[in-house]
Amino acid sequence: MDADDIRAATAVENRHWWYRERRAIIARELRRIGEPGRAVEIGASGGGNSQTLRDMGWDVLVTEYIQEGVEIARERGFNAIQADARDLPLESESFDLLVAFDVLEHIEEDHQAAAEIHRVLRPGGTALIAVPCDMALWSKHDVATGHFRRYDRVGLVKLMEGAGLVVETLWSWNVLLRPVVKMRRKNASDAQNEHDIVAVPWLINFGLGLIIRFERLLPVKGLPGVSLMMRATRPA
Repeated sequence: MDADDIRAATAVENRHWWYRERRAIIARELRRIGEPGRAVEIGASGGGNSQTLRDMGWDVLVTEYIQEGVEIARERGFNAIQADARDLPLESESFDLLVAFDVLEHIEEDHQAAAEIHRVLRPGGTALIAVPCDMALWSKHDVATGHFRRYDRVGLVKLMEGAGLVVETLWSWNVLLRPVVKMRRKNASDAQNEHDIVAVPWLINFGLGLIIRFERLLPVKGLPGVSLMMRATRPA
């Protein structure tokens, strides 16, 4: 994302179905983790996900590669710094929780970012990771948004375990809407492929929100989706 994309996403994320459901996933995972502690979000954009962490009692540090995102997060009252995920200016073993949603695909040397995730987590700390999945969905959208890859399950597990983390759970997300996403990406023009997160008419937004929430109730987490979600820990 560039500065314009961050501003555009920030303007719609509080009501957009995609962002709302991702924050609901984070909230559910936080309840599984238990007592809040010190957290860092890597590649936080303007801090939308970090708001969920803060609301649930976590002491949050926001990091973002693009200065515009840092400024937006500070406007929201966060402690925010500009940082490269491959070389975080953070002390080792200093965080109980790390969140990196849609970050690793933007980094060519993703193994360096994975190693940094391991380094800054305290022993027993948790990482929540989200990445776009499946090169079968690769499109001009990925090129326009600066992706180096889309991940499969084996590749993501290998990356995180290679950094020393233990994968606790891995699941697909946005499974029901995958056919729609695939068709839309395939048929979209170059201009339309720049980014997906734009304001959506309220009725469509409501309908898509219902579909993605309904997915919570179905046994589809093992099927191909649009994203992969992971919870991993640094061994104690």
